[in-house]
Amino acid sequence: MMRLPAFAYHAPNSAREVVEILAGEGPSASIVAGGTDLFPNMKRRHQTPKTLVSLQDVDELRGVSWQSDGSLRIGPGEILRALERDADIGNRLPALVAAVRSISTPVLRNMGTIGGNLCLDTRCNYYNQNYEWRRAINFCLKCDGDTCWVAPGSKVCWAVNSSDTAPVMMALGAKLRLISPRGTREVDAQDFFQNDGIDYLAKKPDELLTDIEIPDQGKSRSVYLKLRRRDAFDFPVLGVAARIELDGEVVKNADIVINAVSPAPTRANASEKALIGKKMSDDVLAEAALLAYKPSKPLDNTDFEYAWRKKMVKVYVRRALEHIRSSFLI
Repeated sequence: MMRLPAFAYHAPNSAREVVEILAGEGPSASIVAGGTDLFPNMKRRHQTPKTLVSLQDVDELRGVSWQSDGSLRIGPGEILRALERDADIGNRLPALVAAVRSISTPVLRNMGTIGGNLCLDTRCNYYNQNYEWRRAINFCLKCDGDTCWVAPGSKVCWAVNSSDTAPVMMALGAKLRLISPRGTREVDAQDFFQNDGIDYLAKKPDELLTDIEIPDQGKSRSVYLKLRRRDAFDFPVLGVAARIELDGEVVKNADIVINAVSPAPTRANASEKALIGKKMSDDVLAEAALLAYKPSKPLDNTDFEYAWRKKMVKVYVRRALEHIRSSFLI
């Protein structure tokens, strides 16, 4: 049986109190919301914080509200299951609800939070194992070792971002608000994720995510598609979030974000440019899908054979674009 290591536990009542505790405890403290990812990692000794700071009693971090400008404010402590069941969000932001609905199982979505999924630890075949398994290979660069077994010559960890909501937030142009003893700052979702499996978030240890704001999407359409072995609960081995805005029959704006193939969600810039100013014909969609496929470089760090996963990038980008094209016809 894998047991949790010993730790001190704090249950503050306000975001400001959370920040004060984090500042006092230093990097040895971790925030826990639903705990669906942190606690298993602690049992496997991936993370061994000396102090846990619970967000369970911090009511100000929950809630969903539509603003007068059409934007949506989501508290990072909002339970995933509540977002999944919100009909208004489902109608106006279908990609977000699709991503949330694909996370794990209903039981864990009743515990997990949107902020927790955004800040999800990166994953890898050589990292997400028990302590004894990892010790047998002399550990890995991400935890306790000095070799990335995915790419032994690399000085960078290649564990992948497996958050389902991260690529959607990037495609929708979300902004994230963080507080710390130094004050408040706002970060574009685009800049929140870093291409390093170890240092994967642009968030300091003493910072707390307090708000997620998604701007008004106007008449655009969005979708999230996910590839995994078991549709019931697995993490993605590929995630594609896409958002398209039309001007008449011509693409005005395009956002395509690919996830679970690198340490950070990756924007398919060439695909986006190939769509803008054109009609969504079969040939145009095929070209955009191919341009997403070429730079994608999945490695041996998740499920399935990585060459096949690369091929699926092209397939899933095209499916996402076809889905959006169909939605404009309804």
